Amino acid sequence: MAGTPLTELNRPLGQDRDAPHGRPWGRWVALACAGAVGLVWASIALIVAVGRDPDGGEPMATAQIEKRAAPATVTPGETVPVAQPDPGAMARSQSSARQLESESGVTVVRPGSDAPGAIVITIPDSAAPIRLAPAPDSRLVERSRHGPLPKIGPDGATPAQIYARPAGPPPSGKIAGRVAILVGGLGISQSGTSDAITKLPGAVSLAFAPYGAELERTVQRARGEGHEVFLQLPMEPFDYPDSDPGPHTLLTGPKSADNLDRLHWAMGRFTGYVGIVNFLGGRLTSDEAALSPILRELAGRGLMVVDDGSSARSLLAAAAIRAQIPAMKIDRVIDTVARADAIDKELAAVEVAARDQGLAVVSASALPVSVERIARWAQTLEAKGIQIVPISAARGLRSPKTTGSLR
Repeated sequence: MAGTPLTELNRPLGQDRDAPHGRPWGRWVALACAGAVGLVWASIALIVAVGRDPDGGEPMATAQIEKRAAPATVTPGETVPVAQPDPGAMARSQSSARQLESESGVTVVRPGSDAPGAIVITIPDSAAPIRLAPAPDSRLVERSRHGPLPKIGPDGATPAQIYARPAGPPPSGKIAGRVAILVGGLGISQSGTSDAITKLPGAVSLAFAPYGAELERTVQRARGEGHEVFLQLPMEPFDYPDSDPGPHTLLTGPKSADNLDRLHWAMGRFTGYVGIVNFLGGRLTSDEAALSPILRELAGRGLMVVDDGSSARSLLAAAAIRAQIPAMKIDRVIDTVARADAIDKELAAVEVAARDQGLAVVSASALPVSVERIARWAQTLEAKGIQIVPISAARGLRSPKTTGSLR
């Protein structure tokens, strides 16, 4: 088939191909560039692999470790010099430690004292709230038709002791004087009672009238806020019945025969109270014959007695002391005039009395203006060196001639 022209079908493979289009050196330039880029990336990978930070960027510190010499051995019979303590330095150290303990309120019992061979350290926790004992305490309850009545426990425990507000940690600074405050008339107005419970410091004692709804729940709320509580007993005033303290009032004269039943009714209204305080009662508290059976009943139940100071003729506190009942009399009623300026003036006088006498015992009613002024005033007392104490604690701060002894 010589001479037959070759076509795409009979042309030998790989021969007589058309020359490629374009410039042949362009391909070599592209290949060279690709090789250079690859070499760069390979170099970076090698640097990272070899020089990578083994700590991953974490902070580093270099510490020099020195090998300490082994402790010297002592052969039997060898004399080794021992450094003697400086007696003066030891005395200074102990003096500084005792001073620090005294100033901070820390109590340390060292070996040779009450805890031989041990050191007992008690650190006061001023931030911890003061908790009152739960009420009612089953030891101190007598069931009656009027409800649970207080009584002395079989172990001698009394409501005056168990239900009182515990003593807190000692104050950090110097005390210039103390004030005991009793706010009464609670339990009738829900809003007024709630304000007194929440706004007044826990060291302020509260007195509840035996009237009002949900007294037990309200009283336990007050105790939960740290307030010790008292029961206000309605007593006959001089102008009775024009001034009427309310139902179940304790009376003088022929009707006094029913006083114990009326007393039990009032005492059964709620639990957890430290003692009683009179509500009005100018006539009854001036009649020792009418007071005697009431005080005997209170003494047998381990309660404290507080005279609210409203009557100059009252024999309540003095008669209670003679009956061996823990008793206290209020020195001053600060809201006889229920105006803010008048109450502030009375409170300023209370500060003076607390500094001069060491203790002032005052009372007020749970009027909104009284609660507001007392709460505001109480916030200033710490800076003045005046401490608020509960009524039960005030007994121990006053002369035995003016207070009863705790049973």
